[in-house]
Amino acid sequence: MPRDYGAESLAHDPVHGYIPFISKSGLPSGETSEQEVIDHPWVQRLRHIHQLQTAWWVFPSAEHMRFQHSLGVMHLASRVIDAWYDSLCDACPNVPSRAYVESLVRMAGLLHDVGHGPFGHFFDDQYLDQFGVTHEDIGAKIIREELGDLLRGIRRNPNGHLQPLEEFDPEQVAWLIRRPARSDEEGHPEWLRKLRALFSGIYTVDNMDFVLRDAYMTGYNTRAFDLERLIHYSFFTSSGLTIHVRGLPTLINFIETRANLFRTVYFHRTVRALDLALEEVFAETMPHLFSGNPIENLSAYRHLTESSLLVDIDRWTDATDPELAELGQRWRAILCREIAWKMAVEKTMNFHNTTAERMTIFSEPDLVLRRVRERLPASIREVPLKIDVARHYHRPSGRLPAGGQNYLYDPGTGVSQELSDDELFRALPVSFIIFRIYCQSHRYDTELNAALNAVIGDAVDAKTNM
Repeated sequence: MPRDYGAESLAHDPVHGYIPFISKSGLPSGETSEQEVIDHPWVQRLRHIHQLQTAWWVFPSAEHMRFQHSLGVMHLASRVIDAWYDSLCDACPNVPSRAYVESLVRMAGLLHDVGHGPFGHFFDDQYLDQFGVTHEDIGAKIIREELGDLLRGIRRNPNGHLQPLEEFDPEQVAWLIRRPARSDEEGHPEWLRKLRALFSGIYTVDNMDFVLRDAYMTGYNTRAFDLERLIHYSFFTSSGLTIHVRGLPTLINFIETRANLFRTVYFHRTVRALDLALEEVFAETMPHLFSGNPIENLSAYRHLTESSLLVDIDRWTDATDPELAELGQRWRAILCREIAWKMAVEKTMNFHNTTAERMTIFSEPDLVLRRVRERLPASIREVPLKIDVARHYHRPSGRLPAGGQNYLYDPGTGVSQELSDDELFRALPVSFIIFRIYCQSHRYDTELNAALNAVIGDAVDAKTNM
């Protein structure tokens, strides 16, 4: 049967090329097109939230938004289902049709970031945390209550039609996009539980897209890792999403590339300085823009984006209210990259087990800063200082939430094992931290470096003498 080009449109993407989706034209009455979901105000809102929360102020070409990323994740969801669907059927009973599974993960990919606020994960930490919610919680509620009726009308994707008795379930989309918890797996079919690895694990449709996209848009690397080989050597087994031992070097390259993006882009010294500056002004800013838990006021939250925030704060510099005018001036300094905090000293440490990270002196950053101050010359002991600890997990261990999502198949043994148990995989660090001290000038860099080195030396001596 020829492809139904009349019901399909294409978006062109610099990372993936053409991204097909079902358009509005030519569909039967009552059927929802993918375009209607893409064009919905909640999804279009993502055009106004940067993918890189503050790094776009440092990397001039990295102006891409979460909207482009979401389209890319939707497209990758189709690619992996095309490659992995048959193995999912072999591994699980009662798997729905290929078209249903593909539509499900396409919509989860498109909507996985729909709950994000201004500055992405920064907003989670600096605002949502007080309510005990995350952008994933908000996204799940948006999917259920704002988009549920629309999603229930989906009957096809560019590669196939749902079966006559199949009904699209938005609740499954809402479940897929949330971070796994042991307590929430009961009541869900096995095939759906296995599909969660596409969104939570070592390599997912989410992080595979953002590694490619962020590397390309920042100029870090135009072809960051071998996506085709990673997909080719992956499949589902009764354990879960599994990679053949031949694909392990490609996966390790992906993990190392992602870690290098964290080091060079997401954790860049100026990016983190911008984050420190935002932290100082954000709590005072939010009461003037939005109040309360977004879950309880979705209609107002839909209008809160980076674009709206930046337009509003730009007007504050001319406000008659002294408080607003002062806030506006502080924001203008940030937007012009007049950042008070300058990196004075930096230490990076890799950890090969979670115990080593917990035992290091850097697990208590406030203590480190106090001891650094004690070792500074008396004349500068009270200079304003800020500490920043940037942490990234390379791979799962038994203590990390991503554990249990990914497995390794070795044809020599004929069995699948949890990926973290493999000898080659264990050669990667579990995590790294970048510990930095910021000052308001570079005048004291030498003294701060000497003081931190002395503190580290004392800690090593104490550990040796235990």
